[in-house]
Amino acid sequence: MKKILRELSAAVQPDIEKFHLMYRDSLNSEVRLINTVINFISRRKGKQVRPILTLLAANICGTPTELTYRAAALVEMLHVATLIHDDVVDDADLRRGWPSVKRIWKNKLAILVGDYLFSKALSNMIHLRDFDALELLSTTAERLSQGEILQIEKAMKSNMSEEVYYRMVADKTASLISAACELGAITTTTDPERRTAMRIYGEKVGIAFQIKDDLFDIIGNAAGLGKPTGFDLKKNMLTLPLIHYFESLDESERVRLRRKLNNHAKRGDKAYLSKAIRESGSLDYTQEVIRRFSDEAREALHIFPDSPVKTALEAFIDFNLQRDF
Repeated sequence: MKKILRELSAAVQPDIEKFHLMYRDSLNSEVRLINTVINFISRRKGKQVRPILTLLAANICGTPTELTYRAAALVEMLHVATLIHDDVVDDADLRRGWPSVKRIWKNKLAILVGDYLFSKALSNMIHLRDFDALELLSTTAERLSQGEILQIEKAMKSNMSEEVYYRMVADKTASLISAACELGAITTTTDPERRTAMRIYGEKVGIAFQIKDDLFDIIGNAAGLGKPTGFDLKKNMLTLPLIHYFESLDESERVRLRRKLNNHAKRGDKAYLSKAIRESGSLDYTQEVIRRFSDEAREALHIFPDSPVKTALEAFIDFNLQRDF
């Protein structure tokens, strides 16, 4: 799977180097502590899926420009800011297998650095000089917050339908991936059909990506994920395998399990629940849903002629289907 990521990067390698320069320059601060935290984050930069998708989208629609690299940097700033804030909200000590910013510098500084990244992203929006891009990014920022708050609300109630789950996933994760792809198109073409295709591709592959992450909370491993498994069960977060399993139960059993979740189920309860989800067919159902959204993402690429960049975008769909981290 890491080989697929390398191949994705290879398709736009010169552009990635320009993005990295833009990203570093955009984050520089006169406050030394901010630079220290940013450098810590940058050394553990993760897969950088979103900016790579921005660059691939730009290349499939036209020729990347300086605005493309600025857009890719902006998308990564927004993503990292949400991760830092998520770790505070989730009280997470690990991020990508390393201590989180919140763990090292505590909540107050983590929130402020996340805010700094958001403000830097906002100031970089102006440089895009495109009303469509500004409108897209403002809508995306709203959707990101809305999705996170919806998840917290439903966790508190231990109640989420499959329909609401898809809306929550679309907002909290897919919205930024979709924006990353559409921004790449906006910076290189005025063709509305191509822009729409990249938006749909990003939305569908983003939903599939988050559902796969949720699946890892049942079948994953801490070393691969860079965070503890069973995390969503522990935090009472309802994900698709759990929602589907609940729907297979009668009302009394459903109430009993919800009560356990509300009362912070013990390790034995979580192990039992994980086993029951596996045996009920809910994991198979979740895999099928991931394939469905993946097929819809692939369909969005049909308007583009075959090319190495199109192959790379299709490979990202396959990467998500196959990945184990």
